[in-house]
Amino acid sequence: MRYAPALLFARLLRWGIRRVRKGGGSALPGVLLARLAPGILYRVLSSFRDGLVVITGSAGKSTTTKMAVAILEAHGVEVFTNPTTANILQGFYSTIAAQASLSGKVRGQVAVLEMDEGHAAELVSKVKPKHSVILNVVEDQLDRFVDPAYVAEKLLKVAQATTGTVHLNADDQNLVAFESKLATGAKPPHSDRVVIWFGLDEVIANHGRGLGYAPTYSAPLARPAVQTQVFSLQDRATRVKTSRGELGFALPARGSHFAVDAVAAISLCETLLAEPDLALFAKTLDEIPPVFARGEIIEVEGQRLELVLVQNPASTQLNIDALSSNLECIYFGIGRDVHDPSWLWTVTLPDWRAVAITAGYNANEAALFLKYSGVEPGQVIPDDIPASLEAFLALPAPSSGIKTLIISADVMRRMRRHLGFETPEAVRQ
Repeated sequence: MRYAPALLFARLLRWGIRRVRKGGGSALPGVLLARLAPGILYRVLSSFRDGLVVITGSAGKSTTTKMAVAILEAHGVEVFTNPTTANILQGFYSTIAAQASLSGKVRGQVAVLEMDEGHAAELVSKVKPKHSVILNVVEDQLDRFVDPAYVAEKLLKVAQATTGTVHLNADDQNLVAFESKLATGAKPPHSDRVVIWFGLDEVIANHGRGLGYAPTYSAPLARPAVQTQVFSLQDRATRVKTSRGELGFALPARGSHFAVDAVAAISLCETLLAEPDLALFAKTLDEIPPVFARGEIIEVEGQRLELVLVQNPASTQLNIDALSSNLECIYFGIGRDVHDPSWLWTVTLPDWRAVAITAGYNANEAALFLKYSGVEPGQVIPDDIPASLEAFLALPAPSSGIKTLIISADVMRRMRRHLGFETPEAVRQ
């Protein structure tokens, strides 16, 4: 019961915050628990019978984690995970505060956690993952990770710390370069590390502008032999070939980047499960809703809204490319989380005539980008998310019946809080 007082204080703080602000209490309880009982995180993550699984990379962590957890649970596996996408250390502490008994124990056979690239490298120095999934390296916001090579170094530390299987994206040259380093580098004690490659058919991976992975500025390396691969992608309809057979399903949202998430989750779950049922894989992926704001469709005041989260140049380009070029009613919200909005100018927009509402803390900078891209920015409403949302809802419905909101994470959180969605699972497609 050594952790009981700290856990109790963290839960009381969470309860108090949620009494004042619906949907709050996801950060401060973790900060408090980390201060009062810093060792609880590493004790919990070392306690699972089937070990710790780390899912990391620049983009796709939340969707891959959600897919993997859903497949495992469909097979009867009890999983400890971070469902709110809180993927930094304080977020893990918050998850423990919410789920642990007062003795500091959590339920589950395996821990499957999405982790921010920087925080993952720090955590695996203390708790070795049994399995890891590394998705990609993309150009990120300059104030966050200045150089993709720095991100690759962090992700390599995760791979090197893994004692079992390392699942790597064969379409990203940054990760292909890991192969020789993992083969020649030292292994953790009691390690039987194996590298497993997943990816897309090369035609799919290179379609349009490609997948947005950061260039390595080195001579291209040979593509490794891929064990799990997407060989067909038509809109959301996807077919995957594995060493055990083939399966088909519909992705939760449009875009080849979501196919990468799916094939990564399939690769991982085939490893974790003693008797993987590919038909159950397909059924589970068919039924899984989008992770919130990743193509999620919600209903507000009788109107259907599609939420499209953008976080960096690559995710913005990929998500906009997956949208129709004939959108009639668009909300473009860039919030406080984008400290340097200059990266917007690297994005190529489709032939939209106008954006109806431009909003968020960086609304003026976003409007300037839209204007010089040949898109009329419409009504510009800086930083007042409730007012901008009400103005958007007041607009006539488009012919498709769905209005589109392209938003950064800060705008997404403020908007969901204003609408009263208390948890990521409060809304389903």
